[in-house]
Amino acid sequence: MTKPVSRSQPAETLGAPMMKAVGVTRYGGPEALELVEVPRPQTGPKQIRIRVHAATVNPGDFVLRNGELDEVLKAGPLTAPYILGMEAAGVVDEIGPEATTDLQVGDNVMAIVMPIDATGGAYAEYLVLDPDQMTRVPVGATFAEAATLPMSGLTARRALDLLALDAGASIAVIGAAGAVGGYAVQLAKADGLRVIADAAAADETLVASLGADQIVARGPEVAQRILQWWPTGVDAAIDTVSRGEEIAAAVRDGGQVAVIPVPHNGVLVPIELGRGITVQQVWVPEYTHAYDKLDALRVLADSGQLLLRVARTYPAAEAAQAHRALAAGGVRGRLVLVFD
Repeated sequence: MTKPVSRSQPAETLGAPMMKAVGVTRYGGPEALELVEVPRPQTGPKQIRIRVHAATVNPGDFVLRNGELDEVLKAGPLTAPYILGMEAAGVVDEIGPEATTDLQVGDNVMAIVMPIDATGGAYAEYLVLDPDQMTRVPVGATFAEAATLPMSGLTARRALDLLALDAGASIAVIGAAGAVGGYAVQLAKADGLRVIADAAAADETLVASLGADQIVARGPEVAQRILQWWPTGVDAAIDTVSRGEEIAAAVRDGGQVAVIPVPHNGVLVPIELGRGITVQQVWVPEYTHAYDKLDALRVLADSGQLLLRVARTYPAAEAAQAHRALAAGGVRGRLVLVFD
């Protein structure tokens, strides 16, 4: 049984242009997702409207869909249906007055999106965002490919920035074949770090192509396999799969572990791993308006230093199938919803 969201849908303005979007009016599993029609957002001062062509499906979308963010939403500006999605790519449709940007109508852009903001999520035909949430798509990239970079790439970038390792330091990336893990491997190499990464046998060629210096088998006792390469422990680890204390065993005393937490009602709960290890909690909303960071990812993709990986595309109406596929695991790259 699904749980109703805490607010009702606002009355539609008579004659207002409408758009298709994917959201929830009742919390629950993938079956709670609905293709709905809602008023097209209006471009305000200092804002830009995007006609969305692609939006990715991320694990973070689940906590909005199933109601884990209910307390946050009650205190926020949103009304049902809640629109999901954290990254998108499309075409600049309209530029509001006083918007500070060198973009023009018709430019292809990618953007990071916070669905708990008043602007709503990325699973929609149109988005209105601040200019610093978007940049041009990488050269030669499709909309689906470009959509995989903003949130996932900024998550990896935020993790490495928090760790602040010097060039030549060692880092383990756990979940290296995944979307965030893959970007973490590539960005760590671009930063001059020595990278050891985990991979299933079927993913070893992929992870090697991302630039990992050493590869160990994923799964139980991965820390022991890392220690065979780095007997005193690596300087830091990025844990994208919530292995916690197990991964900490591969990190030297006084090292660091970057984790991607699921906040409880929007609050990050402190994590202790012992042995003087510092835990860095990676909260990507802190980079929502970090234009320089986002555009730097574009530059790396332009130069071929970042591989943009689309696992599969789905029509927006099949969002529930995409959520089921992601929850089943084994996805390499990102699943992408397409709005024609």
